Amino acid sequence: MALHGGRRGTAKRPDISVNPLYGVADPVSGMSTNPPRRRLPDGPMAPSAAYQLVHDELMLDGNARQNLATFVTTWMEPQAGRLMSDCRDKNMIDKDEYPRTAELERRCVTILADLWHAPDPETVMGCSTTGSSEACMLAAMAFKRRWAKRNPVRYPATARPNLVMGINTQVCWEKFCAYWEVEPRHVPMEGDRFHLDPQAAAELCDENTIGVVAVLGSTFDGSYEPVAEVCAALDDLQERTGLDVPVHVDGASGAMVAPFLDPELMWDFRLPRVSSINTSGHKYGLVYPGLGWALWRTPECLPEELVFRVNYLGGEMPTFALNFSRPGAQVAAQYYTFLRLGRDGFRAVQQTSRDVACSLSARIAELGDFQLLTRGDELPVFAFTTAEEITAFDVYDVSRRLREHGWLVPAYSFPANRQDLSVLRVVCRNGFSADLSDLFLDDLRTLLPELRKQPGPMGRPEAVATAFHH
Repeated sequence: MALHGGRRGTAKRPDISVNPLYGVADPVSGMSTNPPRRRLPDGPMAPSAAYQLVHDELMLDGNARQNLATFVTTWMEPQAGRLMSDCRDKNMIDKDEYPRTAELERRCVTILADLWHAPDPETVMGCSTTGSSEACMLAAMAFKRRWAKRNPVRYPATARPNLVMGINTQVCWEKFCAYWEVEPRHVPMEGDRFHLDPQAAAELCDENTIGVVAVLGSTFDGSYEPVAEVCAALDDLQERTGLDVPVHVDGASGAMVAPFLDPELMWDFRLPRVSSINTSGHKYGLVYPGLGWALWRTPECLPEELVFRVNYLGGEMPTFALNFSRPGAQVAAQYYTFLRLGRDGFRAVQQTSRDVACSLSARIAELGDFQLLTRGDELPVFAFTTAEEITAFDVYDVSRRLREHGWLVPAYSFPANRQDLSVLRVVCRNGFSADLSDLFLDDLRTLLPELRKQPGPMGRPEAVATAFHH
């Protein structure tokens, strides 16, 4: 939920300016008074006029297809859009009233469990969520409750739980630790390692560690974290100390890429230490926002006391969520996408995105002004910075100038211990075609002569948007 405060530094204009032609029949009928901006108008207006007012203001938003910062799906087939419209009035939480929508959710969970090699997909516990941020918090809550049950004497009296993760994790993990009073233990970046180090993670674990988070596809650079190596380091830790630390895989993006493009990569429930996995249906699951999924290896991995049952919607309904009511449209769209594409279709779509990313990153490197950190050969995402000899401009200048052409490319600095490194990141999604990547490269080439003539970087903006959102 976004928090909105008062606007500063803008001229006060309390009313909305209205074009008289927005009236239904008489251009001046009902339009003599402009509606207020920040309070309810005294009376109604024609639906066409209300639509046009909102539509005109939203025209000033960026073009979603040119947003290379977001991982979120920005294009679906018209049939999927119609299906979502058909389901927009269905409350996902009301499973007794909408049993077929509930059945589609169950099928999606089983499909994902099979895709991620669960020992018995039919018995896997799982649920849809509003996105991976909620899914991650649910998984972490299960971690904490399982740890607390193993330590009933020490917690909460003397023991403080901790969670081990790389410094590159998404902000939702920081939120969980702050909201649920868990100590975050971060493995910093070092040199050319921009994500979790398995041995360093194991060394941070102790008897109060509720779990370790491994990210399959870092938002900072698109690289996979070495999940199998993390599990091996924790296996060795258990053999030496007896500490049994579970692993959660934050597969917000990669869990819908690796099964199709990297089938031999060991990262999922094939690793016995992996107890839960999440993904974003609204990222490389190819569904409009907001949709996430959380799955647990076995029913034992999700403590029963976290599941609530209510009957005031017509039948007893188990629920594990941070919210309650939400639309069922995204779940229907996910099942549509599974039916529509199948394994071969998903493989083709994700391979195309990876091909676009690898091709575009290679051509950017050929320009000579930039140095690649990643190439887009894991997630279809790559990060790059200015070459060492470039002194006339920096990544923030490039980001600002690309915005003039409609392209949203985030520029940001890395966290500890690589705060010295600032990069640009390009996310290649379904809908960002090879043709669009050509246009992007053309615009980048057009900007470079002017950037090269600058006397120096224009200065980092006061606030830099990083777009690290599930």
